[in-house]
Amino acid sequence: MDMGARSRHGLLGEPSLLDTAFDNSTSMCLEAVLLQASSIINNLVALTICFILYLQALFSRSTVNSPTTRIRFNGRVPLGAIGIVVVIFWSWSFLRLPQHPGSSAHPIDSLLSAASAQHDAWLQQASTSTTLSECVNEYKRRYKRNPPPGFDAWYRYATERSSIVIDDFDNLMDDLQLFWAVKPTEIRRRSREALSDPWNEVAEIKIRSGRAEIGPDVKPTHRWMLDGVIAMMTNYIDRIPDMDMGFNINDEPRIAIPYNNLQGLQKGSAPTEPPKVPRLNEFSKDRAAGWNYSDPSFFDKPFIDYSFQPNFYSHGSISCNPSSFARRSHLWDTLPLCTFCSSPHSTALFLSNWTLSASPCHQPDLAHLHGFYLSPAAFKPSKALYPVFSQSKAAGYFDIRYPSPWNYMDKAVYRPTDNFKDRPFNEKESTLFWRGGTSEGLSRYGEWKGMARQRLVHLANNATTTFPILLPSFPHGSSNARYRPTYTTHILSSSLLAELGLNISSIAFVDKINRCWDDDCPAQLREFGVVGRSDFQSHWQYKYLIDLDGAGFSGRFIPFLQSRSLPFKVAGVFREWWDGRVTAWKHFVPIDIRLHGLWSTLAYFHGVKASMGNSGRKAMTEMKPRTEEGERIAEDGREWVGKVMRKEDMEIYFYRLLLEWGRLTDDARDDIGFSA
Repeated sequence: MDMGARSRHGLLGEPSLLDTAFDNSTSMCLEAVLLQASSIINNLVALTICFILYLQALFSRSTVNSPTTRIRFNGRVPLGAIGIVVVIFWSWSFLRLPQHPGSSAHPIDSLLSAASAQHDAWLQQASTSTTLSECVNEYKRRYKRNPPPGFDAWYRYATERSSIVIDDFDNLMDDLQLFWAVKPTEIRRRSREALSDPWNEVAEIKIRSGRAEIGPDVKPTHRWMLDGVIAMMTNYIDRIPDMDMGFNINDEPRIAIPYNNLQGLQKGSAPTEPPKVPRLNEFSKDRAAGWNYSDPSFFDKPFIDYSFQPNFYSHGSISCNPSSFARRSHLWDTLPLCTFCSSPHSTALFLSNWTLSASPCHQPDLAHLHGFYLSPAAFKPSKALYPVFSQSKAAGYFDIRYPSPWNYMDKAVYRPTDNFKDRPFNEKESTLFWRGGTSEGLSRYGEWKGMARQRLVHLANNATTTFPILLPSFPHGSSNARYRPTYTTHILSSSLLAELGLNISSIAFVDKINRCWDDDCPAQLREFGVVGRSDFQSHWQYKYLIDLDGAGFSGRFIPFLQSRSLPFKVAGVFREWWDGRVTAWKHFVPIDIRLHGLWSTLAYFHGVKASMGNSGRKAMTEMKPRTEEGERIAEDGREWVGKVMRKEDMEIYFYRLLLEWGRLTDDARDDIGFSA
């Protein structure tokens, strides 16, 4: 099974609208150039083929019409013509090869610099307020509304706990925005509709008179999640208005809204005028009565069961503009790398826009790159706007995110021991480490071959194909200090990983192969094998920790950030409440979900030194390890996560979310609010 090739998806998603040999060959030429743009020599080969295809197309036309003449060809290209073209083109190309030292700048150097500037800009706007009055004014400027009732108590709670983030709650407000287009009575009815049937797998927490309790029919396996939710609000529950809330007990998100419906909701939810002074600075009385619906017979069935089915085109991309690449294109060839899909959020082989990398709208190949889109294990979506609180969601979904009880309840915790100390970065073992399960999705008909976790394990252990890697090269094969290197993408055999010194990964599945049927279980076992479980605290002995989503978000990322190791975060499909608070290339190292930049990224931090070329002409390539840069990212992430992703920050975020939700579900929501 060619898993290395599986991670490179099709370049052109739709058949050409033109049906002549000439235009088809032109399209083939463009595709060949883009796919072979990794090195100068490959470019020459690709362009030569393009010239040949061009001539073949031209001569293959049986008749070429013009106003003055009609010329008929026999459909075959003269070999002499091809030879002349090849000789002339290659001679010209070699004369065009660079003969002087190029820039010594590695793309990651500029990404690190840009990340620092991005972080500084985010921090400056996230906490501009120093007083309650300033915070209220900033709220109204950002969100065009008054803050909800009780905002002053929230402000005190946040400042007493030294919250760095006071003003930027854009994630929270974006998650709630569409509900302004729905009347409070309808929001409450939809909440009860989602909670009315245990089959929906939406669990209830009911708040009455300053007390929270878990509703009926909660699965014992998920009770801890709701206990964590209640624990998170314990310190301020007496200030939260009466309400019923529905929590998604599955990992997968639930609410996918078609583009046309989304446009109407966005238009109906936008503020139409500047906020006026609120009439009341309190929630309505007797709110509990508004949540009671005694006759569930009037309820619809809000969710459908779409488990074990591909869903990118049925749900994952339906919120995208119909003119987007994802809506226009279906990639049937899943072998080549889709450069059109990755380039909008990339610089060379490296992910440069973390936020954009989550969007499905320019990435139709995501349909084949993650278990959630290929075959989710527990997926019950709705295409209507139901209020469902989820721990994470994919871009294009409209669940309401909240801080995960998994992290709040220390299900995966950073807690070094005497046996597993978290030593300084330079003293750690130079290993890229990952352990996990096959939990991303369920496989019955070979879906596992496209799942990100399986592709990673294969890439690290059983790669039988070539891979791209950015390496320095020197003029005339010299590494003399007088010359500056030119960084060039090479396509190398996996057998050269050891020669480059990059065979330092320890990446494996643990215990057994899960979430599979029939022949897919033994097939994966033969392909990957398994290793025994290890203590979670053993992670800290390794320099490089790679993190991937599973069926939902990864609960390990926050502990990884808290350590002195350098986290590599694969840009999966899920985003959490903290998205935006930490910055890629400043606090962690991002990796595209296609994994094509993994070895180049590792080479940057670990360094390489090897002889490249054939037996007759070998040249030394050397890239010194960027240890200082790696340690700085690890330490910056460690320091920053201790300021903006603490348990206190989870409480502060959830507190504000509950106040906003209380206002949204209040019949007098247009008249209530806080004013300084």
